[in-house]
Amino acid sequence: MNWIILIIAGLCETGFTYCLGRAKEVEGVLWWSWMGGFFVFCLLSMILLTKATQTLPIGTAYTVWTGIGAVGTVLVGIFVFHEPATFWRLFFITTLIISIVGLKLLA
Repeated sequence: MNWIILIIAGLCETGFTYCLGRAKEVEGVLWWSWMGGFFVFCLLSMILLTKATQTLPIGTAYTVWTGIGAVGTVLVGIFVFHEPATFWRLFFITTLIISIVGLKLLA
């Protein structure tokens, strides 16, 4: 169950970086709305990470959490914010995913 909580926490990390990306594009009330989303996702991510580390090793949990957030953020950058999807960028994201799966298999 804590692996599911950890995955959700990583997705929340992607959520707060998405909100940051949107907040930099707007002003006024919309900026405050996106920043509110940022803080909600950030808080939720940290609470879920803390819950997951009650039974999972902290080194593995933190690495998986960060990796999910990093991969999710890069994919959101490519698909939503139209950042470049170069060979090397995709290559290193793939190696990161393989590393995360390897850590999961060892834990």
